[in-house]
Amino acid sequence: MTHPGEQFYPEGVRWDDAIVQGTLPDLLSKAAADFGARAAIEFRDRPISYGELEAMAESAAAAFLRAGCGKGSSVALFLGNTPDHPVNFFGALKAGSRVAHLSPLDGEIALSHKVSDSGARVLVTSNLAALLPTALKFLEKGLIDRLIVCEDDHWGKVGTPQAAIPADPRIVTFKAFIDGAVKPAQWPVVTADDVALLQYTGGTTGLPKGAMLTHGNLTSAVSIYDVWGKPARAARGNIVERVICVLPLFHIYALTVVLLSSLRRGNLISLHQRFDVEAVMRDIEVKRATYFPGVPTMWIAIAALPDLDKRDFSSLVTIGSGGAPLPVEIANFFERKVGKKLRSGWGMTETCSPGTGHPPVGPDKPGSIGLMLPGIELDVVSLDDPTKVLPPGEVGEIRIKGPNVTKGYWNKPKESAESFADGRFLTGDIGYRDADGYFFLVDRKKDMIISGGFNVYPQMIEQAIYTHPGVHEVIVIGISDQYRGEAAKAFIKLKADAKPFSIDDLRSFLAGKVGKHELPAAVEFVDELPRTPVGKLSRHELRQQQKPSQSSQQSATGVRS
Repeated sequence: MTHPGEQFYPEGVRWDDAIVQGTLPDLLSKAAADFGARAAIEFRDRPISYGELEAMAESAAAAFLRAGCGKGSSVALFLGNTPDHPVNFFGALKAGSRVAHLSPLDGEIALSHKVSDSGARVLVTSNLAALLPTALKFLEKGLIDRLIVCEDDHWGKVGTPQAAIPADPRIVTFKAFIDGAVKPAQWPVVTADDVALLQYTGGTTGLPKGAMLTHGNLTSAVSIYDVWGKPARAARGNIVERVICVLPLFHIYALTVVLLSSLRRGNLISLHQRFDVEAVMRDIEVKRATYFPGVPTMWIAIAALPDLDKRDFSSLVTIGSGGAPLPVEIANFFERKVGKKLRSGWGMTETCSPGTGHPPVGPDKPGSIGLMLPGIELDVVSLDDPTKVLPPGEVGEIRIKGPNVTKGYWNKPKESAESFADGRFLTGDIGYRDADGYFFLVDRKKDMIISGGFNVYPQMIEQAIYTHPGVHEVIVIGISDQYRGEAAKAFIKLKADAKPFSIDDLRSFLAGKVGKHELPAAVEFVDELPRTPVGKLSRHELRQQQKPSQSSQQSATGVRS
């Protein structure tokens, strides 16, 4: 046993099991051949079979080729959670293009940068009022030459606000775009080494960077999850899972864990345009969903249901949390109330999602992100020297190596080179490994607070604050402090029936739960906390909001010195 933690792997799974690489068009073609008439996606109660999905993707691919979007070109997707996403995603890839994902919740500056940086001159969007006006600005700025507009009503009328499509020769509806497009005698040759996706990430210290994810990276990610979950699937008789997808498909977590993995296995994706607690509960209680991957804020919302004790979660076989650290208290609460273990793995955009996971049986280690998955190597290195590997128990930066790891950032050779040490990707996550091979996250390197010379990790403080009975959600960030240089401040959203408390009350509550140097210097109660596009709480956005008024905020909320 050469890799720490392998002793706890599911029975029959080895770290060195074969990880299969291929291309994404082949993944869809094989799924269509294997599962044909079986429903691949259900959207607005309408099923779309595997065969139909491939046929629609091939029509899109033929149209992309006709439009000049073949090998070496980029196609930008500015879409929400509708079948338009997988149709155009696989269509562009089959034409030989690379896809650039744009988040519908990004601001115009970040979006314009992504379009320009990716080199995409063709953009696919929807006539939804939340999308089309922004997409039109890219045309006005000259960032794109062609705008393809998918009509949302095609999937059934739900009353979602839509915008009128202007009469402009550069704008075409998706229906008109594919009309008359003829499939080629031979599709462009796509290889595992070709870049399939520019998945933009970062941007906390500057503009977002496009992680270059190859067909091989993405299919490896699917294979890693296949290998890890094979014993559990076999034990259940390889049933067809009903997978709830409320995570945005433009995010790597949903793309790999839900879309690609589900298609690979012949599962049914129950696709939601947005997260709505009652819609998700209908999927679970009425439609008998078996798998629900979410982010912590979704689980917090479900845990807050007033009639949680009376809800029926019995159909769920697998539940998971990703995208952000899961508060231990929320996991414990959910297990107490619902009787199901909610565990959080770890991964990144740059790893196509996989990194660590929890085995179905093994030591119960609250707060752990689990073991490194098959084919993936993780270690912990010194914060001062990224080539110095640290022993178990010592806190440092986590590095990762594997077939799923990006080869670098698009058009950024310097940043790409700086992101690797000894051939391993530097994640920017601070954590440690215990003697059993379980990894624990302490915080993000850029989120670390240096207070009086001590390293203070906001996530550790947040975990402790979540144990307070009145706290619904919390973010901790660093603020200026004349005495310590920096100090921790907690921004708290209270539960509906809870009352605010003083900073002294909070410090008394936390005494013994965190170190003295970690005790918050200030607290502020807010109605809402900012979130990222995938729904996780955003420290970066909160920091940006605080900059203009930090001095007045400090005096108003009781900063201690």
